[in-house]
Amino acid sequence: MNGKQTTAPLISGRGLTLHIGNQIVLNEVDITVHERERIGLIGRNGSGKSSLLKVLAGVMAPNGGEISRSGGLAIGHLPQEFELDDSATVEANIRAGASHLEAMLHEYEAPGTSHARMSAIEHALSVADGWNLQVRIEALAERLAVPDLDRSVRTLSGGERRRVALCRALLGTPDLLLLDEPTNHLDIAAIEWLEGELLRYPGSILMVTHDRYFLDRVCQRMLELSQGAIYSHEGNYTDYMENKAARLASAAQSEHRRQSFLRRELQWVLRGPKARTTKDQGRLQRFAAANDKAAPELEEDVDLIIPPPGRLSDKILNLHGVSIALAGKSLFSGLDLEIQAGDRIGIVGPNGVGKTTLMRLIIGELQPSAGRIERGEQTRFNYIDQGRLRLDDTKTVFEEVGEGKDFVMLGAQRVSLWTYLSRFLFTDERIRTQVGRLSGGERNRLLLAKILKYGGNFLLLDEPTNDLDLETLRVLEEGLSSFGGCVLVVSHDRYFLNRVCTGILGFSGKGDVVYQEGDYDYYIEHHGLPNEAPPRELAPAPSLPKPKPAPAARKLSWKEERELETLEAEIAKLDAEIADIEATFATPNFYERHRDRVADLTARLAAAKARHDTCFSRWAELEEKRGS
Repeated sequence: MNGKQTTAPLISGRGLTLHIGNQIVLNEVDITVHERERIGLIGRNGSGKSSLLKVLAGVMAPNGGEISRSGGLAIGHLPQEFELDDSATVEANIRAGASHLEAMLHEYEAPGTSHARMSAIEHALSVADGWNLQVRIEALAERLAVPDLDRSVRTLSGGERRRVALCRALLGTPDLLLLDEPTNHLDIAAIEWLEGELLRYPGSILMVTHDRYFLDRVCQRMLELSQGAIYSHEGNYTDYMENKAARLASAAQSEHRRQSFLRRELQWVLRGPKARTTKDQGRLQRFAAANDKAAPELEEDVDLIIPPPGRLSDKILNLHGVSIALAGKSLFSGLDLEIQAGDRIGIVGPNGVGKTTLMRLIIGELQPSAGRIERGEQTRFNYIDQGRLRLDDTKTVFEEVGEGKDFVMLGAQRVSLWTYLSRFLFTDERIRTQVGRLSGGERNRLLLAKILKYGGNFLLLDEPTNDLDLETLRVLEEGLSSFGGCVLVVSHDRYFLNRVCTGILGFSGKGDVVYQEGDYDYYIEHHGLPNEAPPRELAPAPSLPKPKPAPAARKLSWKEERELETLEAEIAKLDAEIADIEATFATPNFYERHRDRVADLTARLAAAKARHDTCFSRWAELEEKRGS
């Protein structure tokens, strides 16, 4: 199922089965992750993506099958439900992700360590950039907007804690990174930085994310988990969509042929000839086999119901010179904005600059420090908040949405609550389930179901795409694009912003806000990324390790000295070639513009890396000999 691979496998699962309650999450599946692979794992919410990552990480045991890991494999895991040490600082929690590298540093400095072992440690630390841990900690914290390193983790918000956990996973540069929604709680600038980091990552990556641009730009292979089976698709997300469409079309054609065969043969069977020949018996067996074969199971889509908006007046919402300061800090000032019928405006910018605050100003939860807000007499706001604070974990799904009723009113139409919830993909069993036992994606669908039933002609959505699976995202995009009222949406999902928005409101992080008509790409073309001033980059891994001085150096032969000089020059040249090819892969719209070069560049990159490894091993051998 893995296609052609030229690198060695890091981890393999054979015949894996996993049952969670009555659900079959994995049904005798095989999975292999090779060296330097970047794989996207996708599937419906509740399909078991997070559970599969836990199985591979070794924190959850499968019910059956076996897992093989290469010797000494280091795994970094960012789960959705992570744990941090609340008694420690931010820096201490991040540093815990590199405990294996710090152990090697201590071993390297310890007396009595053999030169062969020192050489192996030097190579491992060079690949993982273990010589520069403090620099990496500070740079990671800066790029991911982590709070002060000396701050106690106990005081952090949920989003801040998740960014700390992501720093911890990245710091140690493990052989295999297992990332579950790594882009959650990151602003767009941080997401694009993370794309570059993962494109340059020396190990392998298996990640779950709903960010389609991220999947397109980072991944080389897609794994789809569906109804207990895993389907492998070579290429990025766009390639996956094409391949899946072809796979489903082929399955539909096969099912159509099976049904046509059954209809023809059924008439023959019903005629019931008195005597059956051997040939007839074979025909009956073929009919029975075709009849017993199950039709392909089709996954249902959310039937998103956005009640039709009420009539809007000429004046909908106007902001005149609006400013806001909280706790003595000015977030933005002098904002002028006029919302017109049909506007769908995306709000973008770094975390903490006032995007959510603006929404609270609009609905009247906060008052501006200066300026004024005019709301139309017929403007009816419907606000879906980022914190999911409106859900009661002690209630069932039915109770939470019904609020004492067994129906909802969608405009003038009365709809059964069971029917309404089923359109958001809640089964009878899940409708009776307590909210506290739902997955993140189910909670988000529940919030949508609860808030959207109230109608309104002006929707305010704060990060509505977090935790939604890709199919539900697509349906939400279509629903919002056809909505007849106004939409104001905070989102870091670039694909979503491009599909939905007619204008972008960009927060720079320096107190000013810019409005640009058009989608997100058009906004970036004219204004660039918010907060684009580049913070300090992570120090690149050194091309050659820092050998520990040896007291008694022994001179190499003339031939070996020349070989060593040649190797050093060739390694430097290979470093440059690898960086150049990886930079080419990282260019925007690479797969759309250079699809015919993918195979050639992939082969060149693999060959350069293989030659680099060979040269590096020989270099280390000669250095050890010179220092012995």
